[in-house]
Amino acid sequence: MEAVLAKYENQFSELLEDLPDADEPVWILGECYNVKTKKSELLSDVRSRLWFTYRKKFSPIGGTGPSSDAGWGCMLRCGQMILAQALVCRHLGRDWRWDPEKHQPKEYHRILSCFLDKKDSCYSIHQMAQMGVGEGKSVGEWYGPNTVAQVLKKLALFDDWNTLAVYVSMDNTVVIEDIKKQCKQPGRESKPRAGPCVWGEVSVSGQSCSEAQERALHLQSQSLDWRPLLLVIPLRMGINSINPVYIQAFKECFKMPQSCGVLGGKPNLAYYFIGFIDDELIYLDPHTTQQAVDTESGSAVDDQSYHCQRTPHRMKITSLDPSVALGFFCKSEEDFDSWCDLVQQELLKKRNLRMFELVEKHPSHWPPFVPPTKPEVQTTGAEFIESPDKLFESEEEFEILNV
Repeated sequence: MEAVLAKYENQFSELLEDLPDADEPVWILGECYNVKTKKSELLSDVRSRLWFTYRKKFSPIGGTGPSSDAGWGCMLRCGQMILAQALVCRHLGRDWRWDPEKHQPKEYHRILSCFLDKKDSCYSIHQMAQMGVGEGKSVGEWYGPNTVAQVLKKLALFDDWNTLAVYVSMDNTVVIEDIKKQCKQPGRESKPRAGPCVWGEVSVSGQSCSEAQERALHLQSQSLDWRPLLLVIPLRMGINSINPVYIQAFKECFKMPQSCGVLGGKPNLAYYFIGFIDDELIYLDPHTTQQAVDTESGSAVDDQSYHCQRTPHRMKITSLDPSVALGFFCKSEEDFDSWCDLVQQELLKKRNLRMFELVEKHPSHWPPFVPPTKPEVQTTGAEFIESPDKLFESEEEFEILNV
């Protein structure tokens, strides 16, 4: 145990030395820190974020596909991170901190189980890669931020525990009326999906499968006043590089209490951005290949490798590829209304060139908005993949969004 603690102390010391003692504040997902006086609190916040990276030696995707996502799964891993942050805020709160020396609440382990590298975890690399087939992506093909947002939106329909509403804006426009319609849908009345009870494993949540299914049925039988919202806004802030006129507004997004981070990066290199200091972005990097964690032993999952305890990465904002996806989490309707007010005050009224539009009513020239619903079939459709000869195809350039 002493050796383990010494390892963490050494890694944490490296973190402390890396961040400059600047007068500029550091913003991390809506929280502000003074590097000189709150450095340890800042770094505790960073390492508490769930960190998903490349993994190897997991069960082959689709039974015959790849057993590692190294080289192609970075945007999928970033998508997992932005969704995991929303789930942490939903169940544990923004102030929750991970401590390797302390026992974590059962909700934490249940969240982590949703992302484990096995086919029956709701947001596993298996489910995400195969759901992407419906978005025109072969398993093993690189994703852009818009595509991974669409995949998360579809997979969330099968998640009866979190009852999360994932709204992905289109044409750089966020429609308040549509979001409220989606978040105020009645509770879903479909039965829990067949197959293994992912979230009800005794070793993770302390519940049997039958208990978890009963709880899911109870939630489904109720009409929810507001389903917690993960709002994703895909944007293109320039042609080949980010337009400087957007930089200040982009930074303002990390200051909002509802900030859930940003998906983006460089061509074929995806990162999960969680904050900034001065003109540098702070991000979690999925480009580390780790061994898949054994989830079959029946014991609690070892979570040490799901938290980044190395130097937090930084990059110049001007080096960012212009294709990004902003993420925000609104737990309640009041929270969403507050976000709308902040957008109006900080992004729309103060900026001549807007990153996106926020409108009250559904545009009349758009097709009618139909809130997404869970399909009748009790499957995500992730069992069906294209032939193995299409594996590991890669786009040559960062995805161009239709805006």
